[in-house]
Amino acid sequence: MSDSRIPPQFHENGKGERLAFLEVAGKTPTVVWLGGYGSDMRGTKAEHLAALAARDGFGFLRLDYSGHGESDGAFRDGTISKWTEDALSVIEARTQGPAILVGSSMGAWIALRIARDWRAQGASRLAGLLLLAPAPDFTTRLVEPSLTSAECVSLERDGFIARPSEYGPEPTIYTQALLDDGSKAAVMDEPIVVGCPIHIIQGMEDADVPHTHALELVSYLPGDGLTLTLVADGDHRLSRPEDLRRMENALGELIRAARERDQSRTTAE
Repeated sequence: MSDSRIPPQFHENGKGERLAFLEVAGKTPTVVWLGGYGSDMRGTKAEHLAALAARDGFGFLRLDYSGHGESDGAFRDGTISKWTEDALSVIEARTQGPAILVGSSMGAWIALRIARDWRAQGASRLAGLLLLAPAPDFTTRLVEPSLTSAECVSLERDGFIARPSEYGPEPTIYTQALLDDGSKAAVMDEPIVVGCPIHIIQGMEDADVPHTHALELVSYLPGDGLTLTLVADGDHRLSRPEDLRRMENALGELIRAARERDQSRTTAE
């Protein structure tokens, strides 16, 4: 059955909203898909990973943040902090044991915030990070510097701006609440210590998140266990067959490394 025909399950986020999710049962580490700004959990990359999980037997979880896809809530009410809470709520309810977070665009920001929160709590669940065209802090580093005078007026007057989107007929909405929260939710303000291997895949022809942003992110991450793959002709979607193979190979390496670490710990005990 095609993923597009599988009905979602729902999780209550504690704020009266149902969050849609899909999962594939399997072995740990569980792979968790965190999508981008305004996207949903049934995109090309997420469906590719679901098929891969069914084939290779690892657990896989994907979800729609509030206001996205099949989840409840209004998109304009969302912020990075709110969507991070949504993701954590579903992850902690539906998974146990080690997890690999795969964050696409804004999803990479959310993945890094979860990694930081788990480390602060002393949790050792994070087994790896795969970041695709990562866009942490995109509100302060990409959106705000590009605001026109007219858009600043619109933000003050209406509380939001709307920009044409290359990905569909609906415009891309940025609210003042999102921008305000973005500065508070920033991760690229100090070294980001996550305690696990990280693989970043970034297209150099990305018109939405320039590859220089990924290079700056790398400067905040630990050097050990960090791999950066720059795709010379890659765009923001990274959804071509060759891009999906890169994603698959990178994830396979993270899964193997996680299982080897678990085996070493078991043997030592």
